[in-house]
Amino acid sequence: MIEAIYIEQSVFDHPRSKAIRSRFSQARVIECQRYSEVFNPKAQNFRLQKRQPSLILAEKFKHFVLEAPLSYSIGSQRNYYFSHMLNCIYDCRYCFLQGMYRSANYVLFVNYEAFDAAIEETACQVDEPAYFFSGYDCDSLALEPVTGFIKHVLPLFRKLDNAWLELRTKSTQIRGLLDVEAMSNCIVAFSLTPEILAEAIEHKAPPLAKRLDALEKLQRAGWPIGLRFDPVIYCDNYQLLYEAFFEQVFARIDLQLLHSVSLGVFRVPQAYYRNMVKLYPEEKLFAGPLSASQPVVSYETALEREMLTFCRTKLLQLMPANKLFMCHDHN
Repeated sequence: MIEAIYIEQSVFDHPRSKAIRSRFSQARVIECQRYSEVFNPKAQNFRLQKRQPSLILAEKFKHFVLEAPLSYSIGSQRNYYFSHMLNCIYDCRYCFLQGMYRSANYVLFVNYEAFDAAIEETACQVDEPAYFFSGYDCDSLALEPVTGFIKHVLPLFRKLDNAWLELRTKSTQIRGLLDVEAMSNCIVAFSLTPEILAEAIEHKAPPLAKRLDALEKLQRAGWPIGLRFDPVIYCDNYQLLYEAFFEQVFARIDLQLLHSVSLGVFRVPQAYYRNMVKLYPEEKLFAGPLSASQPVVSYETALEREMLTFCRTKLLQLMPANKLFMCHDHN
């Protein structure tokens, strides 16, 4: 899977770097001073790199924990995110990462203990529930067999009384969770899309059926589950499609273990959207009824309101209202 590994000099002999090099023993290993030398240059083709991304092992020095966007709230006023990894192994056409980064290579920051310290310090500074989101700049679980980051960080959250961890994912890499005792303060949040749309725009991601199987296994093991219907994608028959989809999903859900559901339409900052269109000018998603009149490109206001109202109404026929959270990124 990985043909080339770039490693910063400062972490070249780090135990995690050595373990990953051993795992991909056939990969070319290239030493570099800083990951930005490989990741940030302008003359890169994200679309071309996505076919065979390299892995970059690096050290992070600051900004370990950041305040989360408003749309990430699932019941708390204190919301943060952290990114132990940049970029995702999946290739979803709506993903903002392809518009934000010049490179499709994966960056893994191997100094996990620095993340631990920042998370613990942040949690200790507040006297109310604090939510920490993993999966903002990557998929939380997709590369877990390689990184072992979630296995590393779970014990920290077991001892933090006021801290909740959300693992946002499309992955079926759940063995590491099933091998340990379930945690009431760790939500495994699956991003889900109707099958016909997932096949068209969620390239390389596991099929919907596989995600639902993984979700059900985690429920049986006692893990709290999150459902992320975000983004909802417009198509001509979206009402029939999403009504059947919601019923399909909730047929597998134990409401006692359902922590939260979030709902939002396709939206992306204008600058990222322009880059995404340049990468995939033929993509039908970008030819939809979108409006660029605000800093965030999304569906035209009336259509967005119609879609969210319809989906919210259908969801509330299947679940408690206090577990549904609406996602809005408009400024």
